[in-house]
Amino acid sequence: MFDAENRETLLDVNNIEVIYNHVILVLKGVSLTVPKGGITALLGGNGAGKTTTLKAISNLLASERGEVTKGSITYQGDNITAQDPASLVRRGVIQVMEGRHCFEHLTVEENLLTGAYTRRDGSAAIKRDLEMVYEYFPRLRERRKSQAGYTSGGEQQMTAMGRALMSRPQMILLDEPSMGLAPQLVEQIFQIVKAVNEGEGVTFLLAEQNTNVALRYAHQGYILENGRVVMEGPAAQLRENPDVKEFYLGMSDEGRKSFRDVRSYRRRKRWLA
Repeated sequence: MFDAENRETLLDVNNIEVIYNHVILVLKGVSLTVPKGGITALLGGNGAGKTTTLKAISNLLASERGEVTKGSITYQGDNITAQDPASLVRRGVIQVMEGRHCFEHLTVEENLLTGAYTRRDGSAAIKRDLEMVYEYFPRLRERRKSQAGYTSGGEQQMTAMGRALMSRPQMILLDEPSMGLAPQLVEQIFQIVKAVNEGEGVTFLLAEQNTNVALRYAHQGYILENGRVVMEGPAAQLRENPDVKEFYLGMSDEGRKSFRDVRSYRRRKRWLA
């Protein structure tokens, strides 16, 4: 049983605001904590602010003319709000971007090896970790000589995750891993996330629209709406929360609701009333 309260805090996001183009306020006082060794889910619909939160942590906002204008972000007790992305990678914070972003002209194995670019522990250690990645992703071993651009969406997602593992991360920021994948593949991806978390001790902060599957694998969750955290808690409690059931899982005390019903009910959410 994962006890978040008695775990060391690896990442602490404290009341941050993010503005794009000096005008558009996207995040409005977002706070969250990520305990070491856990899986934390950042949930919400499209446009809720999940990706922006991850990019604020990894400091990738500047490329999109965004900036953190208030609050602070600390990692292992150090303020990283203004730290450059390359320094964060060296400290073990790796983001797997939404949409996979493989190097299409390289083979699967060449993609994986790019993840070890910043390492200085020798070729033998890198080779061992490549074997470790293939153990978690046996499909990539079969496709290791294939050009990444000609692999399936699921294989590209596995490649992006495997590439992140090759950097020997302490924490992976995983953005929308289920996007565009068949339900069976989504389940497989989350099973691998759980296996890596338990087997390698890697901490995950994952942004996901698929609330149902995310809450089955995560230890704790935060729900974002319009750039604000509107609900948080242990994943097991969120799964049983009536509001979460009704608005995110399509369920209520009266049974399953249609998507059309759920969408109309969003207007009267108690936490936004």
